Amino acid sequence: MDTKFKNIVSEARACRICEEHLPLGPRPVFQISPKTKILIVAQAPGIRVHKSGKPFTDSSGDRLREWMGIDETIFYDADRVGILPMGFCYPGTGKSGDLPPRKECAPKWQAALLSTMPEIKLKLVIGQYAQRWHLRERQKKNLTEMVKSWQEYGPAIIPLPHPSPRNNIWLKKNRWFAEQLLPTLKDAVKSAL
Repeated sequence: MDTKFKNIVSEARACRICEEHLPLGPRPVFQISPKTKILIVAQAPGIRVHKSGKPFTDSSGDRLREWMGIDETIFYDADRVGILPMGFCYPGTGKSGDLPPRKECAPKWQAALLSTMPEIKLKLVIGQYAQRWHLRERQKKNLTEMVKSWQEYGPAIIPLPHPSPRNNIWLKKNRWFAEQLLPTLKDAVKSAL
């Protein structure tokens, strides 16, 4: 690994810019490599991920791996799959679930870390916060419209809803997602790997 990559990853892992706002303290959780082929841009770690220090070690991760058609061995190989949340640390809980990613994180780290990963072939942009940041000029009015318009972003970018069980109602209402988008997602993942 080159020095630039090592240095920026070390800085990001030591980040404390929003420490005063984090109920469990800072614990940046992400997974990247200069050889990353598929990049998952997500929201922020949940409490289980904060405790494990490993991305998507929860039911959301199980569902996401199922959607992608890969197992944990491939998913946790940073040369194949990178995971770069919009917020690296657990933001805490609000009235209806986890709080949004802290606003300090993405401007500080997204572009800098992305610049160290030249081999990305596929970017999965999960949830509204990641979609707002990565699809700025191509945003639609809401998450459903963004995901429904997935063909406009491909083949290198696929917007997805969050795989959380909290989205079960959304998945039931939008059956086209499983019928149309998921087969394409699995093919795109296979091709990128």
